[in-house]
Amino acid sequence: MTTPLATYDYTAGGLEAALEFLKRTRSELRTLCKVRVWKDHVHVIDVNHDFFELRGIGYRDADVIPLLQNINVAFNPETIRNEVDVEFKEFGAGNRYPWAYDRVM
Repeated sequence: MTTPLATYDYTAGGLEAALEFLKRTRSELRTLCKVRVWKDHVHVIDVNHDFFELRGIGYRDADVIPLLQNINVAFNPETIRNEVDVEFKEFGAGNRYPWAYDRVM
């Protein structure tokens, strides 16, 4: 990967500002493909491998859960904060419910 299209430096307690960054910059990317979460930063990657980066937050932080949920990442909130022996955790992004998922027949 090259350099990110945009970066954001997260500070503790700054969840609302980070969510606003995601909201603003998401339109600069194509369809989201995957998210990579390190111990100290997050990459949100589109189908063209363009990405933006949130620094200062990683899978160890509780605030990463609402950030990932905001961009529809397929992950387990109960295990996201568990330590791993690999460099980063990678998840699919852009999950959507199928049409009429909530309808009762």
